[in-house]
Amino acid sequence: MKEKLKKILDTCHKYNSEHMMLETFGLREDIMYDALVVAPSFTPYKLHMDAYCKVTTLRESAYLGGYLVEKDNLKIAWIKTASSASNLIDHLTLSAELSFKKVIFIGAVGALKEDFHVGDVCTPSYSISGSYADSFLIKESIRDNMLFSKVYPDKNFIDEVIGLGKKRGYDIRSGSVFCTPSIALEYVHLDEIRSFDTDLIEMETSSFYLVADLLEVPAVALLVVSDNSATGVALVGRTDEEQEQYDKGRNVVLPDMILAVAGM
Repeated sequence: MKEKLKKILDTCHKYNSEHMMLETFGLREDIMYDALVVAPSFTPYKLHMDAYCKVTTLRESAYLGGYLVEKDNLKIAWIKTASSASNLIDHLTLSAELSFKKVIFIGAVGALKEDFHVGDVCTPSYSISGSYADSFLIKESIRDNMLFSKVYPDKNFIDEVIGLGKKRGYDIRSGSVFCTPSIALEYVHLDEIRSFDTDLIEMETSSFYLVADLLEVPAVALLVVSDNSATGVALVGRTDEEQEQYDKGRNVVLPDMILAVAGM
């Protein structure tokens, strides 16, 4: 990990207990996990991975959950967090207590352009930071900010993941993302958000890639399109056909890609 993350972790330990990932998520520091999955609201059970993987619930509360997913020789640590950049940062920075080879973010994403459809699985080409939480993470002074900065993933690793998906019969689509701090308030600012000309909108991927850079491990965000404001497909109130498409992306493509990426 980078020195900045070591400082963040050491300072957290100074004012709190050590072994916070064990206490919060039940994940052990003496195991080398093939991957860490971080997922706002998604559990392995929600993706039906318990049908073909061994899934062990380690800790579970109203907003947080820790799970161990095992398949053949793979050991995948899984943390469910609440939504938003601040929740993602709080828990993913603490994951520096653990040892893992890769980190995978999974979640839902809204489309802002007509050529993205419900159920498509996407990965960010870049994410625009729309949350001040990112500035707390990156800037030395909280008086500074990085609002609306572009955050890029490691393109070489992303290309590998897209290629891996292609071999498995999936079209993992690359698209730019605007990261919003609020779902309810994004709609009143939608015209202004569209002026950034991104393809997609969600809440956490700029923060995810910033923390992943500090962790210094390969990282990929996999997002399933849940709605499209450009075509009138609502987040709440999908048709049966739209729900079927969404379920395929979430319950078929995402789990298969998680296992495939963990095994890379």
